[in-house]
Amino acid sequence: MSATEAVGRELAAKLIEFLERGEAPSGLFTPDVLIDFTMPQWRLQAQGFQEAVELRLAGHPGPSRVPRSRFDTTATGFMLEVEEEWDWDGESWYCRELFRADISGDAISQLSVYCTGDWDAERRARHAQTVSLIRR
Repeated sequence: MSATEAVGRELAAKLIEFLERGEAPSGLFTPDVLIDFTMPQWRLQAQGFQEAVELRLAGHPGPSRVPRSRFDTTATGFMLEVEEEWDWDGESWYCRELFRADISGDAISQLSVYCTGDWDAERRARHAQTVSLIRR
């Protein structure tokens, strides 16, 4: 494993920790990190460490679980695909996200996030009744 891949894998693990705990681990982002977040029919951006954390917490204020993920290296960092689950206000939620991270030094300097949008239990049930997935 190359040094670049090792740093990418370490940062991907920290990113999953951030998703699951709601607290950004030390060294995850550069101080001037740029987050470009795309969800169905909307797009948001944040620049700076604190602003990046606040953007995440505005959409997911509580802890979550990442039961599945996939990591791939890129020329400038990594791609991370995750499935995320969480409970909020008595409801169970789900989403799929793709993260494209650029690394500067040993931290993420730019993160593009593509999200399916948040699916509540009703949408998940309707999807399960309508679609047979080949692979989970």
